[in-house]
Amino acid sequence: MNLRLAPSLLSADFARLATEIAEVEAAGADLLHLDLMDGHFVPNLTFGPPVVAALARVATIPLDAHLMVTDPDALIPELAAAGVRRTAVHVETCRHLHRTLAGIRETGMEAGVAVNPASSLTLLDEVLADIDFVLIMSVNPGFGGQAFIRSSLAKISRLRQLLGDRDVDISVDGGVDAKTAGPLTAAGATTLIAGSAVFGAPDRARALALLREAALRGNGP
Repeated sequence: MNLRLAPSLLSADFARLATEIAEVEAAGADLLHLDLMDGHFVPNLTFGPPVVAALARVATIPLDAHLMVTDPDALIPELAAAGVRRTAVHVETCRHLHRTLAGIRETGMEAGVAVNPASSLTLLDEVLADIDFVLIMSVNPGFGGQAFIRSSLAKISRLRQLLGDRDVDISVDGGVDAKTAGPLTAAGATTLIAGSAVFGAPDRARALALLREAALRGNGP
């Protein structure tokens, strides 16, 4: 299994982001997850491309952007220029999803689609050939530290069946910790995005090791 762990900087100490990044990189993180929020699609407001560009100058592992915004197309060129490796847009916000995904790929970034807990996987039917990854939200987007929505496990299993033999990563964001990591990978997830489970722990290396061990062990939904 090609498992990847992606600490979410939404839960990091914003006053010491460079240090936070260095700590999780040393602890074995595979990606750095960045939540860009505009205060419209979700009630929260985080950071934009200038901060992402600054983070890219200190990060040594790939940056993974999640656009929780009403106009993702406007951000895509700047994120690509900043050095972001892959970007997910919400199926719920893209009027012309195929065009948006094509625009992401044209910049050289991997293109992904994020799906909210209440959104149907059928919304992906016409773009499965145009995506590199799907981001399943296992909490409602906008804030960290929410409780895991257990029905997400069945959704991930359905998505894995839907994808068949396609080489498409299934990422999961929301309530990911050592208790949920095993069921998530057993259901078919391949990238686990964890915020408070990593940045809320005093020992980042131990937190990531526990996540990886639980994920690789798996124990079924």
